[in-house]
Amino acid sequence: MAEITAALVKELREKSGVGMMDCKKALTENAGDLEAAMDWLRAKGLSKAAKKADRVAAEGLVAIAHRASGKGQTAAVIELNAETDFVARNELFQKAARASAAAALDVSGDVDAVVAAKTSDGEVVSDMITQLIATIGENMVLRRAARFDVAEGVVAFYVHNAISPDLGRIGVLVALESAADATALNDLGRKIGMHVAATAPLALTTDELDPAAVERERAIFSEQAAASGKPANVVEKMVEGRIRKFYEEVVLLKQAFVMNPDQTIEQLIAEQSKTLGAPIAIKGFVRLALGEGVEKKTDDFAGEVAALTGQA
Repeated sequence: MAEITAALVKELREKSGVGMMDCKKALTENAGDLEAAMDWLRAKGLSKAAKKADRVAAEGLVAIAHRASGKGQTAAVIELNAETDFVARNELFQKAARASAAAALDVSGDVDAVVAAKTSDGEVVSDMITQLIATIGENMVLRRAARFDVAEGVVAFYVHNAISPDLGRIGVLVALESAADATALNDLGRKIGMHVAATAPLALTTDELDPAAVERERAIFSEQAAASGKPANVVEKMVEGRIRKFYEEVVLLKQAFVMNPDQTIEQLIAEQSKTLGAPIAIKGFVRLALGEGVEKKTDDFAGEVAALTGQA
């Protein structure tokens, strides 16, 4: 059995938001396996991690660049991080974020390709960021990037918590392929972008969901349903019902449209295809939220954890 260290308990506590004693118990029950302990906490209804994503460590900006090309459009979104939120109001930092997004229009959505690309001034993005670090005095990194291109249609975009045009804390791109009117498509795409910003879907379709993630949810639902003491056939139906609900929560096309909860995004697209007189297909979407997935060390639980694990 793996040793249940103070560091391991602290890590689980920060990931789950659950109390120290429950974290220690979860790790003990699962031989020190962190992921299994997370699942155990969720199955017991203890974990807050599934509902919250508030451990944001990175600050900075999400920036979007966009251009039309014939009947189609191209758009890119990047996340440029710094150590404090103060730097996001710096004009030099904002200029660098915009320049990075513009450079991303001409390369793939890969971060390495973006940092190696040149800005409109002929400066390599990585060199620009290095110079900015020296000027402002904070560590910075271009952490994520994405790009969409459609030959016919639009790549609509939406920026949430914008501090300036095309700069904010959440950036969304929605690629719509269609021969319909571009203005109407952009309006539709922006509304879907606002929806994506609010709901943070994991995938466009059920087929695009990570099978391992689905099975993980199924295992958790199965344990919860089995605890009800109902017959096996009833438990199976309960699990399948919860899986359908899971799809409705995390798959974009299955989600209820935030502006009209009686209609799914899939139904919205079908309706608009008829209204605009041309088939519309969502070819992809991306949502970048500033600092998402990076933990901020705001509290020191070392003494508390050490006491619980006997390592004080």
